Amino acid sequence: MHKLLYSENKENTIREIECISDSELLHVITGNYNWDNGFEIPYSIVNNKNCDLGTALLIFYYADGYRVLENSDVINNLNLKQWDNFISEIKERILNNKFQCNRIKFIPPLTKVQIFKFKKNNPNIDKVFLEESDGEVIEIPSI
Repeated sequence: MHKLLYSENKENTIREIECISDSELLHVITGNYNWDNGFEIPYSIVNNKNCDLGTALLIFYYADGYRVLENSDVINNLNLKQWDNFISEIKERILNNKFQCNRIKFIPPLTKVQIFKFKKNNPNIDKVFLEESDGEVIEIPSI
């Protein structure tokens, strides 16, 4: 996995991720991904048919998707078009139940005050973004 995470060749890494059938492995890769390397790898993880809802929520959080939940106008920032597209697509896929696996628990790292503010600013916010998902907690070792 170390070779996969630190490979200089994104195309090879993406091809390898497409072949991963272990949803826990996708989750661990996500937990160790260096976001300075762009959206291609996380996008390939989300597009893997074995990507768990918990992993998709983790990607949404790691990609700073909660900024969109706080203020939906953030998504229309022309300077962040690639980020806008990435977050919008993941959010829609989560809301439309496009992740078949739901075995990995995601616990949003939000305080009760943050959750209250989210709900106050956006009463229509879906609970999937604010509450723990089903499944078991998967420890993410540092690689």
